[in-house]
Amino acid sequence: APLPTTRALHRVAAESMASTCIAAGGVFAVARPNQGKAAKAPKRAGSKLWMPKSAAVDSPRIIVEGDKESKMAGLTELRKEVIMDMEDFAENELMGLLKDPNKNWQPQDFLPNPESPDFLDEVAAVQKRGASLPDDHLVVLVGDMITEEALPTYMNMLNTLEGTKDKTGADGTAWARWTRKWTAEENRHGDLMNKYMWMTGKVSMKPIETTIQNLIGSGMNPKTENNPYLGFVYTSFQERATKISHGNTARFAIEHGDEVLGKICGRIAADEGRHEIAYQRIIEEVMKRDKDGAVLAFADMMKKQIVMPAHLMDDGEHKARTGRDLFADFASVADRTGTYTAYDYASIMDHLIKRWKIADLDGLSGEAAEAQEYLMKQPARIRRLADFAAAKAKKKEAQEEAFSWIFGRKVSI
Repeated sequence: APLPTTRALHRVAAESMASTCIAAGGVFAVARPNQGKAAKAPKRAGSKLWMPKSAAVDSPRIIVEGDKESKMAGLTELRKEVIMDMEDFAENELMGLLKDPNKNWQPQDFLPNPESPDFLDEVAAVQKRGASLPDDHLVVLVGDMITEEALPTYMNMLNTLEGTKDKTGADGTAWARWTRKWTAEENRHGDLMNKYMWMTGKVSMKPIETTIQNLIGSGMNPKTENNPYLGFVYTSFQERATKISHGNTARFAIEHGDEVLGKICGRIAADEGRHEIAYQRIIEEVMKRDKDGAVLAFADMMKKQIVMPAHLMDDGEHKARTGRDLFADFASVADRTGTYTAYDYASIMDHLIKRWKIADLDGLSGEAAEAQEYLMKQPARIRRLADFAAAKAKKKEAQEEAFSWIFGRKVSI
């Protein structure tokens, strides 16, 4: 089972609801066997607890996938017009946050130079520094790197969003160019982390590579329903979460004597910070044009929970050997090491609430006002649940699990 701290994060005492776990970048709801359809929220007489109504955010159409029913929501014509009218905004406010590839850092800036006569000595220096890295931090670094390497999935997700997708693969719209150039910047992250971790000699590359291929092949479902309102709330949250995670791995690497790895993770965190600003600007602009729709979308994503991009990671052996979910165990290590925790999740909600001035919005429709009230209560609620679960976790016996990524060595989860 996932770590109690995070499993309790979004559970309201009902055993039929999804258990959850925090990982480097978000929350993953571990579905129980009976979760083919969206769970129904408990009703409370007289309660003002806001529950999402998909029709308020979009005009849903029902599709059938095998024996499961799901909603793939399209934008209303009004909200599609809002997004289409933001082309100039995307050009003027997003493109400037990208860096010129000829002036930006590249992975080779941090790696031994194969053309140098000192190449082998430089590789030996990488291995010497890496020798001091603890196994639990290696697991988190590898998990973060695998997440970055699944970039094709994330570009594909952005190109499902109505009104902003790149229809030909080489569209000249600002939205399409942003997606391609964002992807190009992000591509350096996995490349650099992969090469550096390989050079340390501390990780087992074959199962790592298998995990990457399985993850890309499995895809992801961020529950954004092809709706850019939902999609950009998701990316606003996710980019900040990855910034926090990479920032913490940078600090841990330096503490354990690998300053180069610390710089690598720090540079990646800085990129995520620029990208975070871009996506948050988008929702900020939507708030100006359609505050009801933006607030409802924000609340809808928070109610559904932010799904970690790597929630379908699989090395092909962890579950067979242990009966446990690889992502859930990675998430537990990330939480235990303080790389990304329930408290970080709450802090991100706080940040977005303040950034988008949710408390100051007035003139909202009745349903949007209820969504506003719901959002304002969530950070404190999450912290209370995290406190409770952390206290409970301290009473449990320590447990260790082996990871193929580090040659089968065990770490505490």
